[in-house]
Amino acid sequence: MAQKVIFTWSGGKDSAMALYELQKSKDYEVVALLTSVTEDYDRISMHGVRRILLEQQAQSLGLPLEKLYLTRNSSNEEYEAKMKEKLLQYKDQGVSSAVFGDIFLEDLRKYREDNLAQVGMKGIFPIWKRDTAELARTFMALGFKAVITCVDSNVLDGKFAGRYFDNSFLSELPRNVDPCGENGEFHSFVYSGPLFQERIRFRRGKVILRDNRFYFCDLVPDGAAGVGKAELKLRRKET
Repeated sequence: MAQKVIFTWSGGKDSAMALYELQKSKDYEVVALLTSVTEDYDRISMHGVRRILLEQQAQSLGLPLEKLYLTRNSSNEEYEAKMKEKLLQYKDQGVSSAVFGDIFLEDLRKYREDNLAQVGMKGIFPIWKRDTAELARTFMALGFKAVITCVDSNVLDGKFAGRYFDNSFLSELPRNVDPCGENGEFHSFVYSGPLFQERIRFRRGKVILRDNRFYFCDLVPDGAAGVGKAELKLRRKET
């Protein structure tokens, strides 16, 4: 019998690779994707992607989506309290573990495992200790496609925001930047690949600077393809 797990989904490439690796095994059943959403912006926390695109991702993946709403300047205490509440809800449904797309940050893994231990759950890390250059190449070779949605200007030029994650992007990265952005140098949004039933349609919008540090590229949902007039009107109101 497959082990029930909840998958902490950021919408980015590392999450996609972790889900890909997890689903290669028949030992796990993903009960839901769990994504932190900044309530004030109605966007994926840190990644800056609109909620509607996150919902389209989940629909294309064929998985239920659970959103963890956080305030704009949420503290660790707020995050931990809300996460604990969600995890306990899923534990009552027979979920024993949470899955993460972390690669090599030891302190982050320990932080997650310590929090999980408080609710009697364990962590699963499908791409842990994978070489990030190899992981980036594998991501592309498998047919996944992603766009860069957030860039930390302390380590990377803002011009990289809105770029597609491809060989050209990787070749232009400074040597001190991890190919997968594991140190927080950049974040991404996956819009196509072997796990997706349909490609997520969008156009690249404006690039803005927040907190005098992070460049965000807005991804504007493309409502032209396969969307009825009523649904398109609703989407316009939401965005």
